[in-house]
Amino acid sequence: MANPQLPLEPDQFYHIYNRGINSCSIFKETSNYEHFLRLYDKYISPVAKTFAWVLMGNHFHLLVYITKPEGLEDLRPLDINKRINQQFSNLFNAYTKAFNKRYNRTGSLFEHSFRRKIIDSKDYLRQVVLYIHNNPVHHNFCDHPIEYPWSSYLTCISVQTTKLNRDAVIGWFDNQANFKLKHNQKLDIAKIEQWLDL
Repeated sequence: MANPQLPLEPDQFYHIYNRGINSCSIFKETSNYEHFLRLYDKYISPVAKTFAWVLMGNHFHLLVYITKPEGLEDLRPLDINKRINQQFSNLFNAYTKAFNKRYNRTGSLFEHSFRRKIIDSKDYLRQVVLYIHNNPVHHNFCDHPIEYPWSSYLTCISVQTTKLNRDAVIGWFDNQANFKLKHNQKLDIAKIEQWLDL
């Protein structure tokens, strides 16, 4: 199972996810999604490379590779881990503050400390990408990932400049044609969740 206490360490891939407290909405309108992504770029880009993501109405999933923050090379590993984790906390706290102000609410927005799982194989990476991109299909928001605007799928099949590590993701599937083929196949999400130990 995912461990919310597991420290985020440099040079590791992680599947990170969380949901609204009591499964409440954390994204209600377009501006919410856009603001979360702006904050994500501000706080997470300095400490992680992003490979896949999806923002749903009441939860999100991220696939990231943690990097060493610049200028912190002389710190002890424990202090570096604290700094990395602090960046994620800053993201969620800043978003909660803005969300609460926008909707005149108070208190926690996210259910718990965010979940994180180390990913240790190429097959695992592929499965997480497919799981993330198909999350909107699984939750009946659409029939295919291409129809959902708040995930990295559209960026993966685009040629536009992006901070997403698109070439690496496509490489895990050998080429773009195979990437699309795998996403066109109907997935057994329950089986993948069991395999991912979610």
